[in-house]
Amino acid sequence: MSQDEISREAIKHALKALRKRHLLEEGAHSPAFTAVSRPLASQGSEWKEKAENLEVELQQCYKAQARLSEQLVVEVAECRASKALVQEKETAITDLQNELTQTRDESSQLKATLEERTKALELVLSENQELKAQLDEMTVKAKNADAENKMLIDRWMLQKMQDAERLNEANALYEDMIDRLKASGLENLARQQVDGVVRQCEEGAEYFVESPIPTACKHKIPAHEGGCASILFQYNSGKLISGGQDRSIKMWDTITGSLSHTLYGCLGSVLDLTITHDNKSVIAASSSNNLYVWDVNSGRIRHTLTGHSDKVCAVDVSKVSSRHVVSAAYDRSIKVWDLQKGYCNNTIIFHSNCNAVCFSTDGQTICSGHVDGNLRLWDVQTGKLLSEVAAHSLAVTSISLSRNGNIVLTSGRDNLHNLFDMRSLEVCGTLRANGNRVASNWSRSCISPDDNYVAAGSADGSVYIWSILKADIVSTLREHTASVLCCSWSGLGKPLASSDKNGIICTWT
Repeated sequence: MSQDEISREAIKHALKALRKRHLLEEGAHSPAFTAVSRPLASQGSEWKEKAENLEVELQQCYKAQARLSEQLVVEVAECRASKALVQEKETAITDLQNELTQTRDESSQLKATLEERTKALELVLSENQELKAQLDEMTVKAKNADAENKMLIDRWMLQKMQDAERLNEANALYEDMIDRLKASGLENLARQQVDGVVRQCEEGAEYFVESPIPTACKHKIPAHEGGCASILFQYNSGKLISGGQDRSIKMWDTITGSLSHTLYGCLGSVLDLTITHDNKSVIAASSSNNLYVWDVNSGRIRHTLTGHSDKVCAVDVSKVSSRHVVSAAYDRSIKVWDLQKGYCNNTIIFHSNCNAVCFSTDGQTICSGHVDGNLRLWDVQTGKLLSEVAAHSLAVTSISLSRNGNIVLTSGRDNLHNLFDMRSLEVCGTLRANGNRVASNWSRSCISPDDNYVAAGSADGSVYIWSILKADIVSTLREHTASVLCCSWSGLGKPLASSDKNGIICTWT
């Protein structure tokens, strides 16, 4: 039953009790009323006293009834207040039940998450134990490898000491032989010299004079806007050819220091130059991914060799035939071109980019210097790798052959200049200097025409000259104010030319 119904029933029950009590009181007073109806005289004072008593009782009954009515009203109000309180409690109980249900759901989710995290933790612990076991195993292997490495290093150092002793003996024999040859050849050289030109009687040899050590700057030429990355001399001539970031090829008279000719048409910065042995064609390697071939006499482009997919950084022409050209680009390829037909004959792909290339004197082998520091030899016809050697600890920046083709000079970003025997690829000399720092990945060094000296530029603007025989610096030329990028020696013995990042060319005598 609801609270209202309970209240109504309580009120009805109270009213019934009052009626019943009233009836009982009336029944109790009925003899008094009967007696009153008798003659008053006979009753006398007794009935009067009883009537007064009854009136008093009746008043008390009315007072009691009034008190009960007031009490009933208070109880009804308290019942209503209790009903409201019960409703509030029921609402609170409902909210608490909902909250309890939500909390139970969250607890279930957290329990499931805890189980997943526990499983993941157990998996991680098992993997950690496996990794720890592997680490222990690898630690043991590393310790064994270190011990073996130390033993190998000791053996290698012993072998190097023995090799150094043998090399010192060979150098002593070589120097003694050179001294004897010089002493015995003075008379022949004097007989062969005519107007300062020494004519060698060896088959295939070209005319050249002994190269003096440069000491002074003869001309300082503002050749290009921006850097000048490549310079070279025409064969048996004092004319200098230069290429720069301004996309132009310029030809200079080194006697007067004046500009004699300019070649246009290159669409990118010139990174390397070469010229055919008949001095008729100039080939430029460009940052526009192409090679450009000019006819020197007409000044017009004969060919534009396309095929590389990145900047072409090195180029050389065969020393046997002016028909074949080799190029290297930063697409990890070396290409051999036919100038008469104007297309590529062969492509060599290798994982390390090539910074410098040159042909051997017989035209059958390509020498390449790579970013990984290795010097590699390739067969021109098949493109097969013939041999390779770790020439430098950092990238190779330049390759230059001696006049007789037996020695190849390599320069590297490790600031070393190494001389290798082409037949065995063994190091026959290493040139270095405290202040010499190679300026870029395409810094070009050179060997003098008489194969006695090496010239190389430095990032501090100096040009260093080494004696190959003594492996010592014989001259340091300072005129440039920017990093020197390229050095080239005239085949006539002098002058020496150098170019820098500001586009300045200096000629030295």
